[in-house]
Amino acid sequence: MRRILTPIFWPVFFFFITLIFPSNCTLAQDSATNTELDMKVEAFLKSKRNHWRDLNVPASDGELLYDIILKNGYTKGLEIGTSTGHSSIWIAWALSKTGGKLITVEIDEDRHKEALDNFKEAGLSEYIDARLANAHELVKELPGPFDFVFSDADKGWYTNYFKDINPKLVSGGCFTAHNISAQGKRGISGTTEFLEYVLALANYTTTVDSSGGGLSISYKK
Repeated sequence: MRRILTPIFWPVFFFFITLIFPSNCTLAQDSATNTELDMKVEAFLKSKRNHWRDLNVPASDGELLYDIILKNGYTKGLEIGTSTGHSSIWIAWALSKTGGKLITVEIDEDRHKEALDNFKEAGLSEYIDARLANAHELVKELPGPFDFVFSDADKGWYTNYFKDINPKLVSGGCFTAHNISAQGKRGISGTTEFLEYVLALANYTTTVDSSGGGLSISYKK
């Protein structure tokens, strides 16, 4: 004869089920949250596809930054040069999946404000700490540590940014920089000198991806 569970038994039953399978329940909730956020970010990027100006990166570079973060499980991101937030959104989207957060720095107030609106519309505000500041000063002051850095500010200061960040970048971390031409090609003033500098470092492995706007990718050994 089949036994019927009494009403008083059900709360106890579900309590033990939660104890046995807590991670599965949490995973299901996280998966649902990520799916909802993914849909929101994808819709936002699609709606803005042909409207990014003000020194923003092309979508292909945004996708590359996204992939680097996910592949390595980075969680502590820094972006030097927010503009109106295209690259920030790709970076923060990836960090939302790794449990991380992005600090991004912009000196222009109008671009900073527009970026804040974009972050909110994309649903990523909680994953971004956007600072209105002079990166020459703030980058020196930030305590770190960082495991992922994207530099897309004043090119003549790239080497200085790198030197300021290097002690704060963890082993296995990645420093990326935009508008870099491959070795042997003359790039924007300051970027050639930067590339020569990082290529000469024994404790870094550097490559250049030229599929978009030119991205140097330096991994710290």
